[in-house]
Amino acid sequence: MSEQDISAPPANLTSNELIAMYRRMILIRGFETLAKQHFEGGEINGFLHLSAGQEAVPVGACAALRADDYITSTHRGHGDVIAKGCDVKYAFAELYGRTTGYCKGKGGSMHIADFKQGIIGATGIVSGALPTAPGIALSIKMRGTDQVAVCFFGDGATAEGGFHEAMNLASVWHVPLIFVCQNNLYSLSLPYEQMANNVDLVKRAESYNMPAISCDGMDPIAVYEAVSKMVALARRGGGPGFVEAKTYRYLGHYVGDPGEYMPDEEVKDWKKRDAIPTMSRKLRTWGYLTSDEDEEIAASVDAELGNAIEFARKSPIPDPIDALDDVFFHFDYLGNPLD
Repeated sequence: MSEQDISAPPANLTSNELIAMYRRMILIRGFETLAKQHFEGGEINGFLHLSAGQEAVPVGACAALRADDYITSTHRGHGDVIAKGCDVKYAFAELYGRTTGYCKGKGGSMHIADFKQGIIGATGIVSGALPTAPGIALSIKMRGTDQVAVCFFGDGATAEGGFHEAMNLASVWHVPLIFVCQNNLYSLSLPYEQMANNVDLVKRAESYNMPAISCDGMDPIAVYEAVSKMVALARRGGGPGFVEAKTYRYLGHYVGDPGEYMPDEEVKDWKKRDAIPTMSRKLRTWGYLTSDEDEEIAASVDAELGNAIEFARKSPIPDPIDALDDVFFHFDYLGNPLD
């Protein structure tokens, strides 16, 4: 693989929008770098799945959305929710299990949600969010708004029943839903072509009678353009669409997984196409960013993340009795609680 070509700037994105996308990718990478550091240091508990290398996909996709649009996410979803607008301060508080977190410290890394920002939630189950996405999009259709929903998932989810059920429902109901597959080539530790007989995901999506596009998932502009096409179609009543963003994760499936199944040369080749330095070169070439401004962006991100970590550390730990809050109890027809 060669480094991405630096062509003319896109006509449909302003310099400020492109710089904002660049900063958001740096923010996501920095968030996960610190999360890994503090997880390995024992400050963060549970499991941690990182998306280093994939930042261009959520940033490009969410740049095509409005604030009132919806997304669902996955166990590897920090980038998705930050790209949609999550404040890293409350995201870190959630990872730290503090009351100030987005889910009051009850969700942790794999279950961040914020309905106010249209973030319906991440899930630790592979393909777990897929079957809920058509229902979210159906609510849009029933309310008669021009909102859209985006469902993020990995290539491994396309071998799960939930993927096919969701694709079928979205097609039958003709709802404003964009499926965005972050194809990082590995389903946990298995290369995708070894776990699926049909690896052409565009053809698989087209079999459900919806338009489908494959794009360079290491380029946020390419992702933005692909998702924008599907969003425009969905907003005017054209139904669901599918985007496969071909990307790569630089690390193992979870923190602690050495990723020995990923060939060294393969990792090196993909890192040559890293979206962050590539975007920096593009912005400088186009005259949108100077070296000093680049350094200022890096410094501002570092300060934001440092403040977020301190906020999380100083936030209160939930009282054990809080475990009973936000819990839905089931009752029988006589009103007696069920186990």
